Parts: sequence; C-alpha cells; structure tokens
Amino acid sequence: MDEGTIPAMNRVPLVGVLLMAAALAPAGLAQESFRLGDDDNWVQEAVPEPGTSAGQIARIRRALASGQHDRAEFLATEFIERNPTDPLLPEAYLARGDSLRARRDYYDALFDYEYIAQGFPGSEVFVTALERELEIAQLFAGGLRRQMWGMRILNASDEAEELLIRIQERMPGSHLAEEAGMTLADFYFARQRMDLAAEMYALFVENFPRSQRIDKARRRLIFAHLASFKGPEHDAAGLYNARTRILSLQATDPAAAQELGADALLTRIDESDAAKMLETARWYLRTGDPVAAELTVRRLVERYPRSIAARRALRAIPAILARLPVSVIAEAPDYEILRAALLGSPAPEAEVPDLLSEDAPPPALMLTTPPPGEVEP
Repeated sequence: MDEGTIPAMNRVPLVGVLLMAAALAPAGLAQESFRLGDDDNWVQEAVPEPGTSAGQIARIRRALASGQHDRAEFLATEFIERNPTDPLLPEAYLARGDSLRARRDYYDALFDYEYIAQGFPGSEVFVTALERELEIAQLFAGGLRRQMWGMRILNASDEAEELLIRIQERMPGSHLAEEAGMTLADFYFARQRMDLAAEMYALFVENFPRSQRIDKARRRLIFAHLASFKGPEHDAAGLYNARTRILSLQATDPAAAQELGADALLTRIDESDAAKMLETARWYLRTGDPVAAELTVRRLVERYPRSIAARRALRAIPAILARLPVSVIAEAPDYEILRAALLGSPAPEAEVPDLLSEDAPPPALMLTTPPPGEVEP
C-alpha cells in the first residue's frame, strides 16, 4: 500500500488480528494497523506519520488503548470540531463514542454511533457503530437504566426498542439483524407484550429460517399466540394462529412437535375456543337473540362435542329452546339425543346452569400465560 491511503477501522468479530483496510485520501496519510489484544482492546501495530489526520486518529486510539478515556474524548472532540469534512471524521466519532462507552456512559455514546449510522452509511466504521448500538440496546433491554445526576434511575426500555428496530432496518438479513430481531422478540416476550412478541418471532422465522435459534423462535411464537388470548370474552385470533403454527410444526418436524406437547396444546386450544363460543351464545341471550344463541350452541356441539363448554351448553339448551319459535326448533338437531349421548341421564332441573348468570365460572382452560420455563428469554 502506498502513502496516499487511509486506514479502515472496521472491526471484524472473532478475529484475533485486524489490519486497517485501505481507502483513498489526501497525500501524507500513512497506513496504520491494529490487533485485538487479550483484553478485547485494540493495540496499534503501525504508526502513521505524525501531524496527518491518520496520525491524529492514531493518537486518539492510543489514548483509548491505554485507558485514557477522558483524553480520548477530548482529542476526538477537538478533531471533529477542526475537521468537519475530513474523510476520517467517522473514525473520530467512533473513537469518541468508544471513550464514552468505556466509561459506561452508554446513552451519550449512542449520539456518536447514531451520527455515523445516519450520516456515513458507506463508512468503514458503519458496521462497527451498529455493533456498538446493538451491545448497548441489549444492555438496556436487559434492564440497565440510563444515568441521571450520576445515578442509573431512568428507564431505557424505549431506547432499546428503537435501537433494535433500527438495526434490523439498516442491515436486513445480516447477523446483526438476526441478533437484534431475537433480542427484540425476547424483550417483548419477557414483558408479556405477547402480540408484539408474536409479530417479532414470526418475522424472525420468516427472515432467518436457517438460524440456529429457529426452533426457539417457533416455540416462542406458539406460546406468544396462546398467551395473547385473554379469555372467552376477547378475540380468539391468537388461538387460531397458535393452532395453525402447531399443525405446521407437526407436519414439518414431528419430533419437535412431540417435544413441545403439541397434542396437549391443541386440546387446550379446543377447550378455550369452545369456551369462546359458549360466551358468544351467552352474549346473544343477553342481547335478546335466542336464535343466534341456539345456532352458536349447535356449532359448538358439532365442532367440540367432548369439550367442557359443549357439555355445559347441552345442560342449558332447554332454557334456550323455550325462547325459540316453533319454526326454528323444527330445524334444530335433536338435542335430547345429543344430551343422552354426551351427558348420559338428564341433569335435575335444579342443576341446569343459567347461561345468563354473570357468576357462572368460565368453563375453559385459560391460556393467558406461557407454560413454565417460557417466560424469561
């Protein structure tokens, strides 16, 4: 490499030795190279010519490598103010962000990393800046608070969420996007924001089908859908989405489905869906529409004849039939036969449940929280 080149300062993960790559710049700049030391800090191996932009950046890096973080910040700020159009300006912003990050002033460091991400997408340090942002986002997502008056008292969840979304938008399909996507999905899952968790796990499954964490994403996606169902009075879309995902898993990976307990989960989904239908029948009765209530019970018994909700509905069907016109009763199934087949001997009149009772307990197994072991990421 000749003397008219500028070093690149982009970090390559998991590489023991890093040489600074070449880029064109004004004459007088010399090559510099760094290696990654045992303490995970950059150690300079070649020194550029003093007085050049590269020499000033190297001076900042030396201060960082020796732990002089305040000095590194001062020198980087001085370079930025004096050289607003210098080709090495992104490296100065990265160095200043690194000096703040080394002092655990993560929030302020983000301003420098964001400046690179927004203003220098073609820079050699663009990916490095996003790596730093991902690291800080994961800290914030894990509960680390922002500093105020020297104390970590400010919640940084919103910052974590925003950073993790931006990283995925800026480098779609990359390893960084994969890591950010899983972190964000786990972030929502741990906080019981199940609709958003399901959305993020679904995107992860779609975007990274060959990921080593694809099994985790599929499992969490199912549990997030299940947990998004809030009860018979609420929308059941989560149940239907979970059923679809479980059936797909049974078709594509029977072993994983068996390990997940797919059959038991499908039974629980059926019970909850049946409870939803029973609640719908109750609503029709409360609003004075016994015809729609009977039709809902009819579908309930046809779809889930062995469910708890179906048995309860059959015990209460005489009270519904008593409110129906003769023409509707004539088209209804023979509930006496169904009652005898599913319930055996008819229940005494005093034991017939009142579907209009607000005190009636929900008959389904509720799925408002994930199974044990699936709450924390």
